[in-house]
Amino acid sequence: MCGIVGIVGKEPVNQSIYDALIVLQHRGQDAAGIMTIENNMFNLRKANGLVRDVFHTRHMKRLSGNVGIGHCRYPTAGSSSSAEAQPFYVNSPFGIAFAHNGNLTNAHELQDEVFRIARRHINTTSDSELLLNIIAHELQSNASMNIQPNDIFDAVEKVHKKIRGAYAVVAAVIGYGMVAFRDPHGIRPLVLGKRQTEKGDEYMVASESVALDAVGFQFVRDVAPGEAIYVTEEGELFTRQCAENAVCNPCIFEFVYFARPDSFIDGISVYASRVNMGTKLGEKIKREWADKDIDVVIPIPETSMDVALQIANTLGLPYRQGFVKNRYIGRTFIMPGQTMRRKSVRRKLNAISSEFKGKNVLLVDDSIVRGTTSEQIIEMARESGANKVYFASAAPEIRFPNVYGIDMPSAVELIAYGREIEQINDCIKADGLIFQDIDDLVDAVSLENKSITKFETSVFDGDYVTGDVDQAYLERVDKARGESVSTTPRIQTELTNLEMHNMGTD
Repeated sequence: MCGIVGIVGKEPVNQSIYDALIVLQHRGQDAAGIMTIENNMFNLRKANGLVRDVFHTRHMKRLSGNVGIGHCRYPTAGSSSSAEAQPFYVNSPFGIAFAHNGNLTNAHELQDEVFRIARRHINTTSDSELLLNIIAHELQSNASMNIQPNDIFDAVEKVHKKIRGAYAVVAAVIGYGMVAFRDPHGIRPLVLGKRQTEKGDEYMVASESVALDAVGFQFVRDVAPGEAIYVTEEGELFTRQCAENAVCNPCIFEFVYFARPDSFIDGISVYASRVNMGTKLGEKIKREWADKDIDVVIPIPETSMDVALQIANTLGLPYRQGFVKNRYIGRTFIMPGQTMRRKSVRRKLNAISSEFKGKNVLLVDDSIVRGTTSEQIIEMARESGANKVYFASAAPEIRFPNVYGIDMPSAVELIAYGREIEQINDCIKADGLIFQDIDDLVDAVSLENKSITKFETSVFDGDYVTGDVDQAYLERVDKARGESVSTTPRIQTELTNLEMHNMGTD
């Protein structure tokens, strides 16, 4: 998962891009970069690290120009090498800087095609660099020396036909302006904003609406699935739908975990969707755990706090803050490496022992991915004097790899792979474990926008909305990660979700 931003302004955009990346930092903590254009030259600063550590005063002074893009990254495809920090750029045609959030599912075959047909060399293992070269080739093949909006839109249309997967893209083209587009399923989010100044209109695109808020841009709308946005250097806006049969299937994990609660994605308040998740899960707990003697509801900060408060309200139980979070530690789910995740949990959280001592507590988290954090937090609660520790997950069991830009590509890393709920409970050592039902999760989010009839929910049910993910693909991904191909789960397209759950088929 990554954060992207692009601005065409009437004044230098470096500070606004920096401020936007700061509030998108939750989407990626591995690397950050900003590219601006001035006098037909790119100005670039990118490196591994947090936004605040990558950019110093001397860098910001060099990032002059009224057009620019920014990116914060954590690695999915590719590695965590600083060579894969974005934005990327190519010199031809015109000079294009590029930032990408998502993951291409046909990157392997495209790389060979780019070399054979376009004669372009890809210098990293990043699918983002691959995507940049594909759009550069299409633009070079179809455009004259003076490109028009339709030349850009025609190139994006051809890109949509070639590539598969999830992608939200922003690019800056020297001499022309900013281009942004979104995959035809709308899996990864992208929003458009506008700011009126005395010198004219400024436009901005970003991964989440909260980035617009941070720099004083007004939210205009979500970029539609398959749509392309082109803003000239002079601030003229052009848009076109560039994909056939585009549908809106946003990733539901954005609402469960990734997005900030103060963001709106595809007309859905992330905060409201999490409150709805709490209501749904609270009602399930009331039905199925009537015999549990729960004294208090405690969230695992921070994503689950809104869910936990609503669960407490639904159950008529006290809500307490039982953990204090060290805000200077990164999100453990997106930290590379299991050893690092284990070491980071106790540095990240500290328990308030008085809230646990002698009590039967219900801990609430947004999800359980690998189980590392859950097990250690339960242990911390017991060490703080909890009598019993129950555990609730606002999301269903994560049983399948994610191939659309979330770093969960190997099933063997998932605690729910090959296990029933009782077995998962034994692994994390809770006194009871309950998960949100997938239908309830979908209902909780869709309540905020009834026009969306299907979400991308593959990590829960194995239904990959792009229709191109099969067993061979998953085995290839596992092999690339050095995992055993024999342990990859089968995609049971002919089984219903209920059958898969009852049979334990992963």
